[in-house]
Amino acid sequence: MSRIGRMPITLPAGVEVKVDNGIITVKGKLGTLTEKISPRMNVKVDAGVLTVERPTDEKEDRSLHGLTRALINNMVVGVTQGYTKVLEIHGTGYRATKQGNKLLLYVGHSLVNGMPQDKFAIAEPEGITFEVAEKVVPPTITVKGISKQQVGQVAAVIRGKRPPEPYHAKGIRYQGEVIRRKAGKAGKSK
Repeated sequence: MSRIGRMPITLPAGVEVKVDNGIITVKGKLGTLTEKISPRMNVKVDAGVLTVERPTDEKEDRSLHGLTRALINNMVVGVTQGYTKVLEIHGTGYRATKQGNKLLLYVGHSLVNGMPQDKFAIAEPEGITFEVAEKVVPPTITVKGISKQQVGQVAAVIRGKRPPEPYHAKGIRYQGEVIRRKAGKAGKSK
């Protein structure tokens, strides 16, 4: 048995789960999430406890069992608490600002594909919000939303605009991320 798959999910008060023909919908105080799951998995809701059961012990069913349970649990946590990712900006002159629903990143690019570029503008996707703390050192960007996958993807796109480099550790990184530093060039000895 899958250790993850057989664990029950306790549904908090105010969370509604609806399973319809391989599509699961979870509704909570922060919003609604919908996910397509394998129709082979049996999802049962009894008295505020959700369980996922698999039909056989074949390899595919065993792998889908834990995956399905984890996806549903992430949806329940998302609609009740939400998810956040915090990014830090390191580098002289690097900064970020929020203008309307756009995040503006000033991260040292002067040319992008041969065209002058002094900033990147990233619009907030639906269901995602940005918060920028400019006055702290290092400046931080907080990505918030109810979908764990979407929050992680948007944070990765922001980090990808200027990933940290190993020599001076400048760039955008996740909070708590450790950058392995490399030694620079050694001077010529005579």
